[in-house]
Amino acid sequence: MTELNYTPRSSSSMDENSIIDQLEELIRRFGIQIRREPIKQDEDLVKVVGGLCLLRGEYVLIINSKATTMDRIKTLATALKHFDLDPIYIRPVLRELLDRIPDQKPFNMNGKKSGNRRMEDDNP
Repeated sequence: MTELNYTPRSSSSMDENSIIDQLEELIRRFGIQIRREPIKQDEDLVKVVGGLCLLRGEYVLIINSKATTMDRIKTLATALKHFDLDPIYIRPVLRELLDRIPDQKPFNMNGKKSGNRRMEDDNP
């Protein structure tokens, strides 16, 4: 996962727990369930913090219940980057954080990865 040394530049900065709360609220707007699960790992393997997956046709964001606060923020922000965020109002301090996360392959809400489609493209 990308290194994210995030210190908000905005004068209206938020503490890390508020950032997590706001990112979780944004994710839930997409209808994504957030689950905190213990992820068993061997020390020698790559550190797994979590990620977005498709489970029985529904998007689920799984976050390691033992993840650090910064790892939780990175996991939430990376999951959000799979979706078109342009039409959504996002507080400037959160937009700044999201702008630091590399773009991710877009998902649509039908459970398939898509090209450059947006959420609105999937609605009749």
